[in-house]
Amino acid sequence: MPDPLRPDHLAFALRLHGELTASGAADLVWSPYSVACAMGLVASGAAGGTRAELTRLLGSDLDAHLAALDDAVAAGPELATGTGLWVREDLPIEADFEARLRTRPDSAVHAADFEGDPEGVRRTVNAEIAKVTRGLIDELLAPGDVHPRVQALLANALWVRLRWQEPFKVAETAEHPFHAPSGTRRTPMMHRRGQLPYARRRGWQMVTLAGDHDLALDVLLPDDAARPAALEPATLSALHRAASSTDVELTLPRFELTHRSELSSVLAGTGVRTVFTDQADLSGISTRPLRVDEVIHQARLRVDEEGAEGAAATAVVMRLAAFVPQKPVVFTADRPFHFVLRRRGAILFLGVLAEPEDPGPANG
Repeated sequence: MPDPLRPDHLAFALRLHGELTASGAADLVWSPYSVACAMGLVASGAAGGTRAELTRLLGSDLDAHLAALDDAVAAGPELATGTGLWVREDLPIEADFEARLRTRPDSAVHAADFEGDPEGVRRTVNAEIAKVTRGLIDELLAPGDVHPRVQALLANALWVRLRWQEPFKVAETAEHPFHAPSGTRRTPMMHRRGQLPYARRRGWQMVTLAGDHDLALDVLLPDDAARPAALEPATLSALHRAASSTDVELTLPRFELTHRSELSSVLAGTGVRTVFTDQADLSGISTRPLRVDEVIHQARLRVDEEGAEGAAATAVVMRLAAFVPQKPVVFTADRPFHFVLRRRGAILFLGVLAEPEDPGPANG
């Protein structure tokens, strides 16, 4: 059985995931880790109703939640993360908030000339994110995202490289039908048979591919493709508890996904609203009245015969307020499925694949 995911982190991830999938995107990838890091820091500097809304989403024990995220990326040779805060030189930052931020892995505080050179600040932040993500995300912030009214910008970036403990054989990858919402298409599918953690509970099947350094990818296939059961925290926890080594014949597409979102409306759907208004209370960050202008998130994930590589980044832009058969289980991911890439107590990437785009065979 895998390391259990923190209940508050799991609840946050699937709550926000539900809002994102409801938005209509057929394919989706995002990073609960990155968004929780960024919004958890914002919550630590919030007070009153603003903090109450954020803690209802993230959990009341913010310090423990953030500590679990730190543990998830600790001592991994193919993991990188970084958090930066860019602030106007004349914006007073509360000492406790700055100290809390500086305890984050690879964190820093930078002065930024938002008023005089917002485009220069945008390029600088994007360059820092590109550095952490090994160039996989090179322009999180688009022109206009940073403007002269910005007072502070908080950014978190993540990069991870997972190598399967037992790679797929490139020679066994072959085209198979994938039943996408837009119609059946022939898609390059990887194939492997062997002992894999497998479970079936609550309308879902799950198979887990183990990687190095405690990394793992769960592939979650709904029993009813047309009307899948809701993917809830209790469901994923039940699948993880029930998983046992099973003879599985696995067929899985290679895929690569990139998704960019502005999360203000999605977060509002979870009940986080006040922080985006002039009634925001971020007094634990600065004595000046601040509100969040937008939360911008981008994630990218490639899965192939050798493993998976993913990158994600989140920017919070702030301005002044106003889951044992005898025969092998056949697990063929030939229709839309969800996936979870995790390490220890954190979900690093979460997504759904409906319209696969083949990135080509592994280059190794």
